[in-house]
Amino acid sequence: MNPLGLIGGTSWHSTIEYYRYINQHVNDHFGNNTNPPLLVFTLNHFLIRQYQLSGNWEGIAALVVEGAKSLERAGAEQVMLCANTQHKVCNLVEREINVPILHIADATAEAIKRQQLQQVCFIGTKYSMKETFITQRIQDHGIRVLTPEREEIIEELHRIIQEELTFGKVVPASKEFVIRTIQSLVGLGCEGVILGCTEFPLMIDDRDLSVPIFNTTQIHALAGAQFILQE
Repeated sequence: MNPLGLIGGTSWHSTIEYYRYINQHVNDHFGNNTNPPLLVFTLNHFLIRQYQLSGNWEGIAALVVEGAKSLERAGAEQVMLCANTQHKVCNLVEREINVPILHIADATAEAIKRQQLQQVCFIGTKYSMKETFITQRIQDHGIRVLTPEREEIIEELHRIIQEELTFGKVVPASKEFVIRTIQSLVGLGCEGVILGCTEFPLMIDDRDLSVPIFNTTQIHALAGAQFILQE
């Protein structure tokens, strides 16, 4: 099996899900309790958040590079950033390390293409909704991606992530807001929804919506498991 490195901690709640999905997929593959050569480097989410608020993305990139290099020295042959927003610094990190990064947008686009959908919506942090480092990369695969346009909706989704979900809290009123937001985008012709924050699957699942849900945590983790199992 190929050693894989996870750069997690943003937040640790979703990093646990990555670890669980990858181990379970490898167990299922072998039909027993074989565990994969999985390495985890945990970032300090509080510090990442402070850097985000001050616009210090170079500082975030430096932290991610430190994590990636540690995983590389430990034997990882590929690394994953276990959060959509951290992919904003993906290009900066790639230039500083010697192993490839398994990009969350590419894995998500492949999952959408398998269902032959033409247009989906995307919700995540304000950084990933207002900027294009995730959505454009998905669109480069021939899929149209819509995001909320109203500033107050973007800010509320971001608040729910930062103040509730990253602490493992699921507030019923917030869940209703997220579902209404998704339904409004579905009304514009979206055939599915990308949960573009790895914490949203803690709140939303297939029982909540009538359209396909693309859980980026699970999709990305399974792509990592497939790398581990490649001959």
